[in-house]
Amino acid sequence: MRAERDFPGLVEKEMADPVLRESLGAMEASRAHMYKLAFDELDDAGELKARATAVRRRSIAGMAEYLQQFERNVLANGGRVHWAADGSEANEIIARICRDAQARLVTKSKSMVTEEIELVPALEHAGFEVVETDLGEYIIQLRGETPSHITAPSLHVSLQQVIDTFNEHHQVPRDRPLETADQLLAEARAVLREKFLHADVGITGANFLVAETGSVIVVTNEGNADLTTTLTRTHIVVTGIEKVVATLEDAEVLLRILPRAAVGQRLTNYTSFFHGPRGVADADGPNEFHVVLLDNGRSAMLGTEFEDMLRCIRCAACLNHCPVYTAIGGHAYGSVYPGPMGAVLTPQLAGLAASRHLPNASTFCGRCAEVCPVGIPLPKLMRHWREREFANHLRPAGERRGLRLWAWLNDGGVRYRLAQAVTRKFLRWYAGRALATGWLRHLPGPGRAWAQTRDFPVPPEQSFQQLWSKRERDT
Repeated sequence: MRAERDFPGLVEKEMADPVLRESLGAMEASRAHMYKLAFDELDDAGELKARATAVRRRSIAGMAEYLQQFERNVLANGGRVHWAADGSEANEIIARICRDAQARLVTKSKSMVTEEIELVPALEHAGFEVVETDLGEYIIQLRGETPSHITAPSLHVSLQQVIDTFNEHHQVPRDRPLETADQLLAEARAVLREKFLHADVGITGANFLVAETGSVIVVTNEGNADLTTTLTRTHIVVTGIEKVVATLEDAEVLLRILPRAAVGQRLTNYTSFFHGPRGVADADGPNEFHVVLLDNGRSAMLGTEFEDMLRCIRCAACLNHCPVYTAIGGHAYGSVYPGPMGAVLTPQLAGLAASRHLPNASTFCGRCAEVCPVGIPLPKLMRHWREREFANHLRPAGERRGLRLWAWLNDGGVRYRLAQAVTRKFLRWYAGRALATGWLRHLPGPGRAWAQTRDFPVPPEQSFQQLWSKRERDT
């Protein structure tokens, strides 16, 4: 998986986008509120999260065994399972299946794994027409963009921009200009309906794989995955190996928690279970059923300090509550996976050298760990990546010298108090007339870039230690 190295440049670009700023503000307020309401209505919210965490821990601990059981049951159901070590191998397998099916048109429902391996460009390069059928994914496909959010891929696009995009790409008769969201939805439905009816191959991701039954579970709110799979001759599931769970009972626990954490719903509109190709008595469904299981660095996380990340169910709760993500958006991360979960997962998949900025893009407020429904200690894992970054000398020399100076100052009480006093007095002098407002809007030297988007409180005349000592004397 590729990652963009110029994180500071991307941040600057995204923060200058007024449409994104407005969208992120609305998303931050609504998604966090919906999350709270969804879990507050449960009497057993804490117990449910604990059960979900236990399910995912058990799934990862027994992943090899469960995957083999899943494969046996898929084969027994009439399907086929393909194992892909990396994205290139997965794309080759999928292209071969499409060629064997003599496909021309491929419809595809939303899948982060297919974004990870850049499946759509690979299939287009192989000569297939590929159409995203999730509305948000369809919009950004027309625009030539990547998702900016896991569950809301077109978060960064305004209504007017969608109108302009449809006007540019759709050759359909209209009796009136596009003006409203309802009109856009109706037009997209009409265009995509033709694609559904004429597609040869349908591709989906998977939210969960059930070992005991060979079931593939896909949850959507638009129903596009069902149309993608039931109207085509061949259904291809592309998913990471970590999505497996042992039993339907385990899947039930996760299905109770995923929509609540993702979009604040009790259930998604569509929760679909796929078991293989159509049977003799079935009215619809594909003639062929393939599951492509992708490793792409996942198995290398087993037994390491990053194994907990394999529990992730891609709900995006950590994104929705992260002060960094809600300030800069998904594209600034330069990766398929943004936010706190992406800051942990991307270095594993794309390499730390290409993504070293991401584990540092955190305030370490801990909110991501608090809202994670499967208990992933995201700040702890980001800290591990920071430690590796420093140990491998990936930080610029100036940063490393600064950290050594900071450590030296903090290691001596006298040195620390002297440095603190000098810095406090300098900043109060530098503040000048800003003393009255209590805020510094500009900082000198290394603090200049930091203060471009933040205000800094003017330091008090006395340090916290001085104030505490005074309080102790007075009492």
